[in-house]
Amino acid sequence: MSVRRLDLSAATWRKSSHSNQDGGNCIEVSDDSPALVPVRDSKDPHGPALFFPAAAWSAFVTAVKGGDLPGA
Repeated sequence: MSVRRLDLSAATWRKSSHSNQDGGNCIEVSDDSPALVPVRDSKDPHGPALFFPAAAWSAFVTAVKGGDLPGA
């Protein structure tokens, strides 16, 4: 299987306003692409990013905001 690497060096990243300011478990997302949403660990900004189709990411965020996901 081949792996494509996308250049994220110029990406604009944002962290949720609900993120723990004490260095807790946080993610960052970039809204620079209309088709894909890259997601990374805010504590490892030079590490790998996961990519989600924009529609799937939007559905996930809507489910989180709506409380539609089971608790951990």
